[in-house]
Formats: sequence, C-alpha cells, structure tokens
Amino acid sequence: MLIENIKSPKDLKKLSRPELKGLAKEIREFLIESVFETGGHLSSNLGAIELTIAIHYVFDAPNDKIVWDVGHQTYTHKIITGRKDMMSSLRKKGGLSGFPNLKESIYDNFGTGHSSTSISAAFGMSEAFRIRKSPNKAIAVIGDGGMTGGMAFEGLNNAGASDNDFLVILNDNDMSISKNVGALNNYLSKLLSGKIYGSVKKSGKAVFSVLPPVLELARKTEEHVKGMMIPGTLFEEFGFNYIGPIDGHDIDILIDTLTNIKSLSGPQFLHIATKKGFGFSPAESDPNKFHGVSKKSIPSEKMTYTEVFSNWLLDAGKKNKQLCAITPAMADGSGLTDFAKKYPKRFFDVGIAEQHALTFAAGLASNNIKPVVAIYSSFLQRGYDQFIHDVALQNIPMLFAIDRAGIVGADGPTHSGNFDISFLRCIPNIVLMAPSNENESYAMLEFGYKYNGVCAVRYPRGNGLGNKLNKNLSDIKLGKSKTLISGERIAILAFGPTLNICVDVANDLNATLVDMRFVKPIDEKTIIKYAKTHKLIVTVEDNTVHGGAGSAVLEVLSKNKIVIPTITIGIPDKFVSHGSQDEIYRQCGLDKDSIRKKIVMNFKC
Repeated sequence: MLIENIKSPKDLKKLSRPELKGLAKEIREFLIESVFETGGHLSSNLGAIELTIAIHYVFDAPNDKIVWDVGHQTYTHKIITGRKDMMSSLRKKGGLSGFPNLKESIYDNFGTGHSSTSISAAFGMSEAFRIRKSPNKAIAVIGDGGMTGGMAFEGLNNAGASDNDFLVILNDNDMSISKNVGALNNYLSKLLSGKIYGSVKKSGKAVFSVLPPVLELARKTEEHVKGMMIPGTLFEEFGFNYIGPIDGHDIDILIDTLTNIKSLSGPQFLHIATKKGFGFSPAESDPNKFHGVSKKSIPSEKMTYTEVFSNWLLDAGKKNKQLCAITPAMADGSGLTDFAKKYPKRFFDVGIAEQHALTFAAGLASNNIKPVVAIYSSFLQRGYDQFIHDVALQNIPMLFAIDRAGIVGADGPTHSGNFDISFLRCIPNIVLMAPSNENESYAMLEFGYKYNGVCAVRYPRGNGLGNKLNKNLSDIKLGKSKTLISGERIAILAFGPTLNICVDVANDLNATLVDMRFVKPIDEKTIIKYAKTHKLIVTVEDNTVHGGAGSAVLEVLSKNKIVIPTITIGIPDKFVSHGSQDEIYRQCGLDKDSIRKKIVMNFKC
C-alpha cells in the first residue's frame, strides 16, 4: 500500500499523479476506519484530503510554513508528516492532538483550535521571511466558516497592503461542485495563475499608469469581466490576486494551479470548492452528524447537560414569546437544533463571530427582546470585550448558557473551559451559577432567564448523574447555597459538578458538604458561618485555582478578618492536555482519592 511508505512530504514527491490519486483513496479509507475507533472530526478531514496532498506535493514543508485554520482538517497532514502509526492514539492522553501542536511535530507550524487565526499567523510568518530575505512561502488554509470571523478580514486587510509572497487558500465546502466549478473555471484559474497572465497584467498596468483615464477604464473592464465569471472582486479589493474557484478534489488541477501560484509574487488568494465528508456517502449527506464522531462506546441513558439546556429552551420558548436563541456557529453542539426547527424566526446562528454574537444579543435585549446566548466556555473568551463593554457595563438583561465549562477532555487545551469563573466573576453586574446536576441546571436556567440582569449558567460537557429531570425545582435563591451533609471540623465548599466527587470524601471524613451554587454573588453568610464553626475550609471547583471560586471564598474570609486554614482545589496553573475527562480529572487532582488525600495531608487541626 502507498500509505505505508509515506513517512514525510519528501516521500510524497516521489509519487506519480495516478499514485497520488491512489494515495488519496487509501487515506480516505484509513481515516474512516481510524476515526470511528478513536473519535474525532471526520467530515472536515474527508473533504481536505486532496488539498492536503497537493499542498505538500508542491510546497516544501517545514521550510514553507502551512497554517491550518481551526485545525479540524489536519489528519491527512499528520499522516503525510509521519504520524500515521500514531493515529490510533488520536485525542488520547499522551497521544496525538486532534489539532496542530507545536510540540508534536516540526511540520505543525502554529497551534490552532479556534477559527479565523490562520491568515494573521501566516502573514506574520511571511513578514519574518521578508525580514530574513528568505525565499520560503507562508500558506494559510481557511474554511468558509472561518472566513466569517472578523479577524480573518483584519488579516486580509493587513496582508493585502503588502507585497509579500503570501498565499491564502479558501477551502469553501459550503458550495457544491457543479457547473460553476467545472472545466471552464478550472481552465480560467489555471490561466489566471500563470506567469503569462501575471506579467501581462503587471506590464499592462505599468503602461496604462501614464494614461490615468485609460487605466481606470481597463481596471473597470477587468473587474467587470472577472466579476461575471468568478466571485473574486472582494478579495481583489483587499489587494490579493484572486484565483478560482477550482475543484478541490481534483489533484491534477490543484497541483497545476498551486505550482503556478508558487512562482507568482505578492499576495495570492486561491478559492477551492470541496465537499465535507467527500467519498463517504453518510457524511456527504449529513456532514454535521459526522463533524465530530464519538469513539465507539456503549450508549448512555443519562441525559447530557446540553440536552438539559435543549429541553429547557424548548419549554421556555413556548412560554416566552420574546425569547430568542443565539449561537456562534454551534447550533448542534449547543443543543439548539430542535429550537431552531420549532421557532426558526427566533433562532439566530451568526456564524463564527463570537464578538458579533454578544453585541447583536445586546442590541436585541435593548429593544425588549430577551436573548439566550448559547456558547462554549472556550469560545466565550473571544467575546470578552463585548461581554464587559456591550453587556455588563450597560447591565442589559440576558442569559448566557455556557456549555463545555471546566474539563472538556479529548479536544484538549484549545477547547478547555478552565477559565470562565476567573474571567467572569471580576465583572460587575453579573450573576454566575454552577449547577451540580441536571435538575439544578434546568432550575438555574429558568432562574437566570427570569432574572432582570446579566446572568450566566456554566455547565460541563457530557452526562449528568442520571436523575429523572424535575422541571419544577424552585429552590434556587439568589446567592444562596445548600448544605447537603452536616459534619464536624472540615467544611467542603463545592462548586458545580465537583460536588458529586466530594460526597464520598465528606462522608469518609465526617465533613460538612455545601453545594455553593452561586459563584457570584457568593454566599458570604454560609462561608462565615462554617469558618467560625469548623477548623478547615476546603474549596473544590473545575476552574483554574487562580482567580477562581476558591479565590472568591478567600476574599470573603479576608474581608471579614477571619483566619482559618483553607485549601483551594481546582485545575492547576497550566494548560491541561487532551485525554478522557476522567483521566484529566485525575491528572488535575480532582478525583475523589486525590481530594481526600490532599485534605488529610494538610489537615493538622
């Protein structure tokens, strides 16, 4: 098999065109089998196989720098760069990352995981080449989804004003490969990327520059003719030489076009059309279903926290006609699909545009609409300024449903929700809650929606405890905790899902256990009460210990001049690796045995 002989891009360059096509077929078959075993992103990778082969065939990695936006589509890249035999470890602890990782390979030039960053990063690399007078190229590969992010256009604006030899490849998998991406466009793109067209275009402009009216006429004529055939006017206006769209699954045309582009100078923009899930009919028919494939496992009957949110949203949407749901391109992952089908006019998927999502929601809310913003914890980071300036500062009522808070698992540090408590609790005018089970999550969402202000509910990825959903729980009171176990000497203050880990610990140590519920406003009376009646305070959370809920407890103790031994347990001050959630909990010392051991070792009262 051809795939077994590919240990680096150099091996790829030894293959003939027919062999390259055979390799693409082998990689596709390998990925389908492999990803169903390990879990991971399937549709996006199947759609980028031919493109990845062509890039590595034409360019000279790692000397030429390739930056993959988001990084969902890099499995073929990993295989070509010598990591095929490690693919069985994908997304496992100690194994391959699901995204490009600087520490993993010299061929991973930039770590990605969030979208719309590739153009800026690759342009920075091209500037470094210019400063060093290096002939190497920088290539940014970005999808049509990533292109919706404002940062992508910031990068285009900056790069297009330069004369750097810089290539942006738009992998457009939202458009079909039909008549507009056929032989004519392939031919035109090959022509437009060739040396003859480039030199004629350059010399023609030089000649016409002494005749301004003629030059303007020529420019408009060129734009008119190209605009009729190819959708590149926007990128031309940014200063790029636009080429495409071409068939992104045709290795021959990809190699020919990229070879031509390699010889051109200045900023180049190649538009290719691909199909997500290409070559695997179930993924082609439903690419969203196969965007993220779970590792083969026994299905759980437990409801996930995302499903709890989905249930609440449908119920709340039925009762509240002013409720709108907003997501930045994560409708399925955030549990909004059913709501979108039932209430399409009250559902807004704004694309990969977290900053816009928050300010758009603020605009809705300022005009008597009550929005619910469903967003992953790690993606909320991208809208931080908007959260402060456009939402909290103006105290505009809305609810944030923050999914994937805490330890995420296999997606690794780019998607971990380790910081939201720290970066949210310092903001005035907000309420921040952390449910410990499915019923509390439902009740907190209901409370948060009715609250006349900015409210956020953070909940973890994955299953709840398996409780039957009680939609009538109404004991959520602003800033009030709930004591579950009354003990002596030790008081454990648990936030969110860590409460369930601490039940056995509290029983073993005859400790008091409190479900804190609220991070902000925090239950100061309860903290003071137990600080005065116990010998040790322990805080447990699935957020970084720096600036987290434990820090909030210490602030209460300090403000009230209470001196008591206190242990803050949470995620250590480091970026956590990828692995299963259970493995990462143990790694961070957030499993039952580690918590008990830490308490026993430090309790000397």
